[in-house]
Amino acid sequence: MHRGIVWAFALWVCIVGGVSLADSGEVARIGATGEVVELSHQVDGRTVVDTLPLHRAGAIRYFSAGVGLEERTAEYPPFSLKMVFTAGGKPYLSGVSVTIQPAKGGTVLTIPQDQVEGPWLFVDLPAGIYDVTATHRDSKQGLKGVKVEAGKQRVIHLRWAEDRGLVGNLPGE
Repeated sequence: MHRGIVWAFALWVCIVGGVSLADSGEVARIGATGEVVELSHQVDGRTVVDTLPLHRAGAIRYFSAGVGLEERTAEYPPFSLKMVFTAGGKPYLSGVSVTIQPAKGGTVLTIPQDQVEGPWLFVDLPAGIYDVTATHRDSKQGLKGVKVEAGKQRVIHLRWAEDRGLVGNLPGE
């Protein structure tokens, strides 16, 4: 009974006070030019807009995100495929090149590693079944038969057992 009263009061505060859960979160939208994803967030009581490059390959759009708290808590446009890259137990991995090919043949989408600056890659693919290959340094991970459905976001995780770090020695070693 007591828990129900607390929930009712909390709901009333949200409705009457005009508070919304969305007010505290960051929101990412496609910019007016269609060339960037704009990430709006609050800093010291004012709205700041950061931009992420929105890349295109033919009719397919994609962008990389997930670096920093603002990017990790943002609500993103509903692109049909989200890839998450990790290695060696680290929360993220960037600099991954990706190849996406329709399972029944067709145009291959190749995304170079310099366009994957964060651990998340959002790709706006048409509905279909795809084979995905991701390469980090000299190691590949792949998934075959990834089903992408219209109006839904498919999330896949590509994990490497370890992050091999820098190749060679650091200066002074």
